[in-house]
Amino acid sequence: MTQLPIESLNLLMLNVGLARHDNDWNWQGVSSPFTRIYYVKNGRAWLHIPSELPCEGEKRLELRPGHLYIIPAYTRHSYECSGVFEHYYLHVYEGFKNETNVFEMYDFPTEVKAGDGDEKLMAQMVAAHPEARLPESDPRSYDNTTTFADYVKRYNALPLWKKMRLRGATLMLFSRFLEKATPRVWTNDERLTKVQEYVRQHMDKDMNIEELADVACMTKHYLIRLFKKEFGVSPLQYINRKKVERAQLLLLTENLSVKEVAWHLGFNDHSYFIRLFKKITGTTPQGYRKQMQ
Repeated sequence: MTQLPIESLNLLMLNVGLARHDNDWNWQGVSSPFTRIYYVKNGRAWLHIPSELPCEGEKRLELRPGHLYIIPAYTRHSYECSGVFEHYYLHVYEGFKNETNVFEMYDFPTEVKAGDGDEKLMAQMVAAHPEARLPESDPRSYDNTTTFADYVKRYNALPLWKKMRLRGATLMLFSRFLEKATPRVWTNDERLTKVQEYVRQHMDKDMNIEELADVACMTKHYLIRLFKKEFGVSPLQYINRKKVERAQLLLLTENLSVKEVAWHLGFNDHSYFIRLFKKITGTTPQGYRKQMQ
């Protein structure tokens, strides 16, 4: 399989902190454009997250002390806490990237046993960046347009040496999951890898099957069959999903109208873009932006 370039994991720290709860960590339907990493220090809580197999629906996972947990960006999930619960949290953001998405190359475990020194590492990050603590645990207080943009600006303003330390610490924690991750077999097919790379590099274009087939050097009918067999979705469904994810970022980070967002993503018909966005996310672009404000 293709080796993951380390530079593709250019993760920006948004938040880091230590949270203490007592029956007050019960947020439902959380979905954000950033990845969450937790280290459980004490107590018990549960995470409701989609199962790896869509036919199995949702799974309920107990969050245990001495373990790390990862929730990829755009994963809809919920929390359940009925007593004392204490955990470190780290929110990281990949930004607008064209590089290979690591979550597409590997199947990651949600839970791994923490390594020696991981708790100390997170404690050091918290001590070094008190300004990065969340204002409160309710996602609505920090998962919105204004605070998200402020957090990105705050990270970008850090001196290079601080960014390097944060990057090193984040990669160390991330490596715990990557060590246990399973490479996805379909990445062996370089033709499909080229199609994925082409999609990521042309998010602002109105792509079609014929042009993707040319990239893969195969007929469009064969591309559709092979792509669906390997990914579980058609090429156009893949394109639409990636464009809607990018739209969520644009709506959150840029002062653009819905029509302008559609135009930036290669949609000539912004009414179609609105319908597509609602079909994938369950809400309209305007509704999503209002929800995040």
